[in-house]
Amino acid sequence: MTDYPHTGSTTDHDNPRFTRRSFVSSVAAAAGVAATGVAGTAGADSAEYETITLEQGERKTVSVGDGETLENVVYDCTAPDTHVTISAMGTDWTIRNVGVEGRVDRKEAVFGVADTGGNTSTIEHVYLGDGASQGHRIGLGVWVAPDHTGHIDIDGVNVQEMGDNSFYCSAPGTKGGGTVDIRNSYSANSWVSHFRLADGTVENCTAVNTGEHKDGRGVWAWSPGAVEVRGCNLAMNGRHYAIESGANGSGSTVEVSDTAFSTEYHGGLNEVDGGTIDIVDEADREPEDVCPDSCPESPAEAARGR
Repeated sequence: MTDYPHTGSTTDHDNPRFTRRSFVSSVAAAAGVAATGVAGTAGADSAEYETITLEQGERKTVSVGDGETLENVVYDCTAPDTHVTISAMGTDWTIRNVGVEGRVDRKEAVFGVADTGGNTSTIEHVYLGDGASQGHRIGLGVWVAPDHTGHIDIDGVNVQEMGDNSFYCSAPGTKGGGTVDIRNSYSANSWVSHFRLADGTVENCTAVNTGEHKDGRGVWAWSPGAVEVRGCNLAMNGRHYAIESGANGSGSTVEVSDTAFSTEYHGGLNEVDGGTIDIVDEADREPEDVCPDSCPESPAEAARGR
């Protein structure tokens, strides 16, 4: 892929909750709010949230601009043939406390993002765990566009059962050169890979294949690297490589520490096209299917905040 993977036309473009600071209460009080939830624990990010329900056949594109924040919202996509795309292509933007309910049934990304200003943007506490429908390349979780030149922190994001990668963050390696750090995140049963990136870190994350949907690589490092994998669980259960380095004729470098990974599938590691994998600190444990503590396990839990 060289372009943002989005096909067809959209029926709605709106910014339901874009702020430089949160204004959850004012939005929730406005007319047209479908439903709200109440936070369970106190904290700066804990808040009521808005539920936006898509009607059958509706496609919604939500755009996040420079310095803007999208937060405390659930997109209900349980009606047939619905899709939400959240596009953040500026700089210094934030996406936090967002849940998507319902299966993805299109060959499109749900989150299409890039920091195009050379600064740092953030995606945190997001749920996209209801998965995608069956079919070749249906469903893509987080797509980082080639024009990404800055840095993106991804923290506490749950993506499952995608047909075209859970975290597809490798494209900037061919153009913009931006970096991505993924922490405290969970991915299950996605093809082609769970965590795919060209330069950055995967830390305290879990990738698992159980045979319930599709099987992908745990971590796939693309050129140019380097990619660091720290404190992770890569439970491939004999269904794919835990870590692969290199692709499309170009190598990458992966440094692995304190990470438990499955070895049943051809030893668990695959170096291609000049790629290298360096195990600097081998974990003395078996990989577990465990969702990190700060990663939400439902749309409502995500939207309420940590």
